[in-house]
This record gives sequence, C-alpha cells and structure tokens, in this order.
Amino acid sequence: MRRLVVTADDFGLALPVNEAVERAHREGIVSAASLMVGASAAADAVERARRLPDLRVGLHLVVVEGRPLLAPEAIPSLVDARGELPTALVRAGLRFFLHPRARRDLEAEIRAQFEAFRATGLALDHVNAHNHMQLHPTVLAICLRVGAEYGVRAMRVPWEPARPAGGAALRPGLAARLGDLALAPWIRLLRARLRRAGIRSNDYVLGLRDSGALDEARVLALLACPPAGVGELYFHLATGPCPELARHAPGYRPEAELAAATSPRVREALARLGVRPGGFADLVAPAA
Repeated sequence: MRRLVVTADDFGLALPVNEAVERAHREGIVSAASLMVGASAAADAVERARRLPDLRVGLHLVVVEGRPLLAPEAIPSLVDARGELPTALVRAGLRFFLHPRARRDLEAEIRAQFEAFRATGLALDHVNAHNHMQLHPTVLAICLRVGAEYGVRAMRVPWEPARPAGGAALRPGLAARLGDLALAPWIRLLRARLRRAGIRSNDYVLGLRDSGALDEARVLALLACPPAGVGELYFHLATGPCPELARHAPGYRPEAELAAATSPRVREALARLGVRPGGFADLVAPAA
C-alpha cells in the first residue's frame, strides 16, 4: 500500500506563500504544511490553519537563512551584524559542531521555536528543518532532546530514490549523484537515531532533486511509478512574486508549483494510484 504526505514548506514566510498553501489544500493535493513560527506572516498562517481542520501542520525549524525568533542579543553566536541567521551553511554547520556557545544558543533558539508552535494551539504533525538541517548531527540531537518535551512523533528524512527509466528526463546528473553519495552516511545516521527515539518518518521524498521546479509535467513523471511505502511530495508555493522566497532561492518557480499542486491531472494521477494524501500523524496512528 502506498501512503503519501503532500507538504507545503515555508508556511508563514509571506502572504503569497500562505495564500498558496490554503488554495492548494482546498483545491488541490496539499495535505500538510510546515510552519516557520518566526517568519513575518506566521500569525496569518496560524489563522488560516485554524480554518483548515484537515490540514496537518508541523514545525519548520529555521536555524539558517532567516531571522531568529529570539532577540539577536540573546543568541549572539548564531547571528550576523544584521541579527540574521547564517547563510553559509558549511561554516554554520562547523560552528554548531565545534563551539559550545553556539550549541547553547542553538538549543535556546530551537526551544523557543517549539514553544512558539505550542502557543499556537495547533496539533504538532511533524518536524523538519529549513535546508534539511535536521541532517546535521548537532541540530538533530537538540531536536530530539527538546522535541521529546513537545511531543514530536514524526520527522522528515530527506532522501529521494533513483528515478525509474520512465523518468529519464528527471534523472539526476553527476553532481546530484555525487551529492547523494556524500549525504548517504548522514541519511543512515538520521534514520538510526529516529528509530532509537521512537520517531516515525517517511521512507522517501519525491521532488527533492527538483525542488523549486516541480511543474505539472515533473510531478506527473514522479507519480508515474512511485515506490511502495510511505512517501512525501513537497512543494514551495506562492500565488505571485515572493521576494522573501526569491532572496535565498532565486531560481524557484513557486507559481508553477502551485499550478501543479492544484492540477486536475495531478489529482487524477493520485486517484489512479489509490492514494489519498495525509499527514505525518497518519504514519503514527494505526492504519484503518
């Protein structure tokens, strides 16, 4: 049996993102959203989520490429002169791993984001991290330790299987394959630590290599022959120009992704597969 979570990331980043998430849930296939609790449109996202009782909402932790929830002076080792979180991901990862003060500040920021999500009153469906930073062993350890206090039951594993022959146009190039090899040990570590913590996860992600470019044709190709097990298809959506998204992802096409997420042809493809999208909470609950 195939089960699929269809997630919209960056919920709360900006109004065009929030509008797109609501539309893609009401009119399309989106069944879950990952909330940035410290982003400028987070309050609007929470209000929309309260009007959408079937939309599963999780926490999208932001520890890079954004503004922290805490005041910059409370976490000085994490922020730059403008009070923003780091954009150099490798350098940030080394700092998280090597510097005790950075680890303390990181835990304080992560705890604040969990607490802010709890304050919304929304059920916590899942946890993931911006730029998949849950793969970083220090970030993961803090997420597991703090998340246990907030009822975390599911987390994304950002791994995409090789594409079948029918998806030849979407198969990864050499750089992507080398990237997969480099990430493989971290994926294994993430899966092992989640198992030990009793936290459920997806078996695979669709669209990881095509993030920001999931137009209708690509989504249909991905759904032509999906693997068995629990999958996740995730989008970055917007109803129109979104400078907040374009700032760190200038090549993304969120309006094309919205068109795909609301496409009748995509809905029909899921129906042919016998898939009804759900949330990560459905992975925890016994199957009906």
